[in-house]
Amino acid sequence: MAPLPSPKAPLGRRAVHFASNAVIVAMIKLALALPYQPRVRLIGAMMSRIIGPLAGYRKRAMGHIAHIFPDMPTDARRALATACLNNSGRTLIENYSTKDMLTRMTGHPVTGPGLAALQTAQKAGRPVILVSGHFGNYEATRAALVEHGFSIGGLYRDMANPYFNAHYVKTMEAFGGPVFPQGRKGTSGFVRHLKSGGQLVLLFDQHVFHAPVLDFLGKPARTAVSAAELALRFDALLIPFYGIRQPDGFGFECVLEAPIPHSDPLTMTQAMNDSISARIRANPEQWFWVPRRWRPNEI
Repeated sequence: MAPLPSPKAPLGRRAVHFASNAVIVAMIKLALALPYQPRVRLIGAMMSRIIGPLAGYRKRAMGHIAHIFPDMPTDARRALATACLNNSGRTLIENYSTKDMLTRMTGHPVTGPGLAALQTAQKAGRPVILVSGHFGNYEATRAALVEHGFSIGGLYRDMANPYFNAHYVKTMEAFGGPVFPQGRKGTSGFVRHLKSGGQLVLLFDQHVFHAPVLDFLGKPARTAVSAAELALRFDALLIPFYGIRQPDGFGFECVLEAPIPHSDPLTMTQAMNDSISARIRANPEQWFWVPRRWRPNEI
């Protein structure tokens, strides 16, 4: 379990985190009392119509959308930001609906050339790093792969709210495979799992201080090259994968793209950026536009 706030943290900040977590937990408990589809619709609507606007998420998302699509009209940016928040709300409650998600993904097809590569690597005991981003719901594809017999772990970044982080980590663990927090202790466990021929998930689409500047959706953005470095170090396959939400709002297309050829960390990471950029341009409402992915003042 992730640690709770340090007693050295400012009292006001701890109080805000405690109160906001209490609201989120109450919302989740209310939703989990409903049948699956109504609960997913409810949290999607609450995030897009109430929580997101009040928290400033929609405004921030609109700013990022304008950065990438400067010619998009304001009304269209607002609609895209609202749809993005709806997807994030649906994803949140889906990931708390572990049993339902695993049941729904039982026997679900997984497509793309990366699946055969993953199967071959597993038989050979070769490690695999599956890379994705905050797009659609990547946990849907992880759940489908678990139901196909894979045990896929992950490396995660602790959330700013430690109260929320403590129980959200449990949802990641429930989908199967070990999960490791970023940091010295987590990374060592992650590396041991890779060395043993395991399969792990890494999300790479967030800003990382001091990371190399690469192209992301046509704009310079600092991007961690750690996934590529690990793939080269341990001769692991590097496979982009996605859980693409379908028009009904509940189903997913689970896709494993072809492995990225080994070359050097910058070239491989740029190929990862190009992969998810193509997915975002095809379905921009499914990417989480809220985090500060681009920070021009730091480049």
